[in-house]
Amino acid sequence: MDLSGTISDEVGFVNHLSRFRLLPRAAEAIRLVNDAGWTAVVATNQSGIARGYFPPALLDEVYAELRRQLVAGGARLDRILHCPHHPTEGLPPYRCECDCRKPRPGMLKQAAQELGLDLARSFMVGDKIIDVEAGHRAGTRGVLVLTGYGRGEVTYTRASWPTQPDHIAEDLLEAVRWILAEGGRD
Repeated sequence: MDLSGTISDEVGFVNHLSRFRLLPRAAEAIRLVNDAGWTAVVATNQSGIARGYFPPALLDEVYAELRRQLVAGGARLDRILHCPHHPTEGLPPYRCECDCRKPRPGMLKQAAQELGLDLARSFMVGDKIIDVEAGHRAGTRGVLVLTGYGRGEVTYTRASWPTQPDHIAEDLLEAVRWILAEGGRD
Protein backbone atom coordinates (compact mmCIF):
# COMPACT_ATOMS: atom_id res chain seq x y z
CA MET A 1 0.00 0.00 0.00
CA ASP A 2 1.04 3.53 -0.63
CA LEU A 3 1.03 5.81 2.42
CA SER A 4 0.07 9.42 1.64
CA GLY A 5 -3.37 9.67 0.07
CA THR A 6 -4.06 5.97 0.64
CA ILE A 7 -3.58 5.33 4.37
CA SER A 8 -3.01 8.89 5.54
CA ASP A 9 -4.14 12.34 4.37
CA GLU A 10 -2.34 13.68 1.32
CA VAL A 11 -0.86 16.96 2.55
CA GLY A 12 2.00 17.40 0.11
CA PHE A 13 4.99 16.63 2.29
CA VAL A 14 4.64 15.57 5.93
CA ASN A 15 7.45 17.87 7.03
CA HIS A 16 6.28 17.88 10.66
CA LEU A 17 4.65 15.15 12.72
CA SER A 18 1.62 17.40 13.36
CA ARG A 19 0.74 17.12 9.64
CA PHE A 20 0.27 13.33 9.76
CA ARG A 21 -3.35 12.14 9.91
CA LEU A 22 -4.69 8.65 9.35
CA LEU A 23 -7.57 8.49 6.88
CA PRO A 24 -10.95 7.34 8.19
CA ARG A 25 -11.43 3.57 7.73
CA ALA A 26 -7.70 2.97 7.07
CA ALA A 27 -7.11 1.11 10.34
CA GLU A 28 -10.23 -0.97 9.71
CA ALA A 29 -8.96 -1.83 6.22
CA ILE A 30 -5.54 -2.92 7.49
CA ARG A 31 -7.17 -4.88 10.33
CA LEU A 32 -9.13 -6.83 7.68
CA VAL A 33 -5.85 -7.63 5.90
CA ASN A 34 -4.36 -8.79 9.21
CA ASP A 35 -7.42 -10.86 10.14
CA ALA A 36 -7.30 -12.59 6.76
CA GLY A 37 -3.71 -13.66 7.46
CA TRP A 38 -2.34 -11.52 4.64
CA THR A 39 0.83 -9.43 4.83
CA ALA A 40 0.43 -5.65 5.10
CA VAL A 41 3.30 -3.61 3.64
CA VAL A 42 3.68 0.11 2.99
CA ALA A 43 5.81 1.20 0.01
CA THR A 44 6.08 4.99 -0.17
CA ASN A 45 8.09 7.54 -2.12
CA GLN A 46 9.56 10.09 0.28
CA SER A 47 11.47 12.49 -1.96
CA GLY A 48 11.10 15.23 0.67
CA ILE A 49 14.32 13.80 2.09
CA ALA A 50 16.19 14.32 -1.20
CA ARG A 51 14.66 17.77 -1.58
CA GLY A 52 15.80 18.76 1.93
CA TYR A 53 12.24 19.40 3.19
CA PHE A 54 12.76 17.25 6.28
CA PRO A 55 15.44 15.03 7.80
CA PRO A 56 15.32 11.23 7.48
CA ALA A 57 14.72 10.97 11.24
CA LEU A 58 11.29 12.57 10.83
CA LEU A 59 10.11 9.46 8.98
CA ASP A 60 10.91 7.38 12.07
CA GLU A 61 8.56 9.63 14.06
CA VAL A 62 5.86 9.47 11.38
CA TYR A 63 6.09 5.68 11.16
CA ALA A 64 5.95 5.36 14.94
CA GLU A 65 2.80 7.51 14.98
CA LEU A 66 1.32 5.50 12.10
CA ARG A 67 1.94 2.25 13.98
CA ARG A 68 0.55 3.74 17.21
CA GLN A 69 -2.69 4.80 15.50
CA LEU A 70 -3.04 1.48 13.72
CA VAL A 71 -2.52 -0.49 16.94
CA ALA A 72 -5.21 1.67 18.58
CA GLY A 73 -7.47 0.56 15.71
CA GLY A 74 -6.53 -3.11 16.14
CA ALA A 75 -4.27 -3.21 13.06
CA ARG A 76 -0.58 -3.63 12.29
CA LEU A 77 1.86 -3.35 9.42
CA ASP A 78 4.38 -6.07 8.65
CA ARG A 79 6.84 -3.72 6.97
CA ILE A 80 7.26 -0.10 5.93
CA LEU A 81 9.58 0.65 3.01
CA HIS A 82 10.36 4.05 1.57
CA CYS A 83 12.37 5.58 -1.23
CA PRO A 84 14.18 8.78 -0.15
CA HIS A 85 15.52 9.49 -3.65
CA HIS A 86 14.72 11.91 -6.43
CA PRO A 87 16.31 11.74 -9.90
CA THR A 88 16.92 15.50 -10.28
CA GLU A 89 16.41 17.22 -6.90
CA GLY A 90 18.70 17.48 -3.90
CA LEU A 91 22.23 16.27 -3.35
CA PRO A 92 23.85 12.84 -3.51
CA PRO A 93 23.33 10.28 -2.15
CA TYR A 94 19.63 11.11 -2.35
CA ARG A 95 19.69 12.65 -5.83
CA CYS A 96 19.97 9.59 -8.00
CA GLU A 97 18.20 7.22 -10.36
CA CYS A 98 17.16 4.22 -8.31
CA ASP A 99 15.06 1.10 -8.63
CA CYS A 100 13.00 1.87 -5.52
CA ARG A 101 11.23 5.07 -6.60
CA LYS A 102 7.76 4.21 -7.85
CA PRO A 103 6.73 3.52 -10.58
CA ARG A 104 9.81 1.30 -10.50
CA PRO A 105 9.19 -1.96 -8.63
CA GLY A 106 12.20 -2.05 -6.31
CA MET A 107 10.36 -1.64 -3.00
CA LEU A 108 7.80 -4.29 -3.91
CA LYS A 109 10.51 -6.73 -4.95
CA GLN A 110 12.39 -5.99 -1.72
CA ALA A 111 9.26 -6.70 0.33
CA ALA A 112 8.71 -9.95 -1.57
CA GLN A 113 12.27 -11.07 -0.96
CA GLU A 114 12.35 -10.11 2.73
CA LEU A 115 8.89 -11.44 3.58
CA GLY A 116 8.62 -14.38 1.19
CA LEU A 117 5.70 -12.90 -0.74
CA ASP A 118 4.33 -14.26 -4.00
CA LEU A 119 3.95 -11.10 -6.07
CA ALA A 120 1.63 -12.84 -8.54
CA ARG A 121 -0.82 -13.29 -5.64
CA SER A 122 -0.25 -9.79 -4.27
CA PHE A 123 -1.91 -6.40 -4.77
CA MET A 124 -0.59 -2.84 -4.78
CA VAL A 125 -3.00 -0.14 -3.64
CA GLY A 126 -2.40 3.57 -4.10
CA ASP A 127 -3.88 6.92 -5.00
CA LYS A 128 -1.67 7.49 -8.06
CA ILE A 129 -1.32 5.53 -11.25
CA ILE A 130 2.43 5.22 -10.49
CA ASP A 131 1.45 2.98 -7.56
CA VAL A 132 -0.56 0.71 -9.87
CA GLU A 133 2.26 0.80 -12.43
CA ALA A 134 4.84 -0.19 -9.79
CA GLY A 135 2.61 -3.09 -8.85
CA HIS A 136 2.18 -4.22 -12.43
CA ARG A 137 5.94 -3.98 -13.06
CA ALA A 138 6.49 -6.17 -9.99
CA GLY A 139 3.88 -8.67 -11.12
CA THR A 140 1.01 -7.71 -8.77
CA ARG A 141 -2.49 -6.56 -9.51
CA GLY A 142 -3.12 -2.87 -8.86
CA VAL A 143 -5.95 -0.97 -7.22
CA LEU A 144 -6.37 2.79 -7.48
CA VAL A 145 -8.20 4.51 -4.63
CA LEU A 146 -10.09 7.77 -5.09
CA THR A 147 -8.71 9.31 -1.91
CA GLY A 148 -5.64 11.57 -2.07
CA TYR A 149 -4.79 12.27 -5.71
CA GLY A 150 -6.91 9.36 -6.99
CA ARG A 151 -10.08 11.19 -7.96
CA GLY A 152 -8.09 13.81 -9.87
CA GLU A 153 -6.02 11.12 -11.58
CA VAL A 154 -9.21 9.40 -12.80
CA THR A 155 -10.88 12.65 -13.84
CA TYR A 156 -7.99 14.45 -15.53
CA THR A 157 -5.17 12.08 -16.51
CA ARG A 158 -6.83 8.74 -17.27
CA ALA A 159 -6.32 9.06 -21.04
CA SER A 160 -2.53 9.20 -20.58
CA TRP A 161 -2.10 6.34 -18.10
CA PRO A 162 0.60 3.86 -19.12
CA THR A 163 -1.39 1.05 -17.48
CA GLN A 164 -4.91 0.50 -16.18
CA PRO A 165 -5.82 -0.45 -12.62
CA ASP A 166 -7.37 -3.85 -12.05
CA HIS A 167 -9.93 -2.08 -9.87
CA ILE A 168 -10.82 1.45 -8.76
CA ALA A 169 -12.10 1.80 -5.19
CA GLU A 170 -13.54 4.67 -3.20
CA ASP A 171 -10.99 4.21 -0.40
CA LEU A 172 -8.62 1.69 1.17
CA LEU A 173 -11.40 -0.19 2.96
CA GLU A 174 -13.33 -0.71 -0.26
CA ALA A 175 -10.09 -1.75 -1.99
CA VAL A 176 -9.29 -4.30 0.71
CA ARG A 177 -12.78 -5.76 0.59
CA TRP A 178 -12.41 -6.21 -3.18
CA ILE A 179 -8.90 -7.66 -2.78
CA LEU A 180 -10.00 -10.19 -0.18
CA ALA A 181 -12.87 -11.28 -2.41
CA GLU A 182 -10.49 -11.60 -5.39
CA GLY A 183 -7.71 -13.24 -3.36
CA GLY A 184 -10.11 -15.80 -1.95
CA ARG A 185 -10.59 -17.13 -5.48
CA ASP A 186 -6.91 -18.11 -5.87
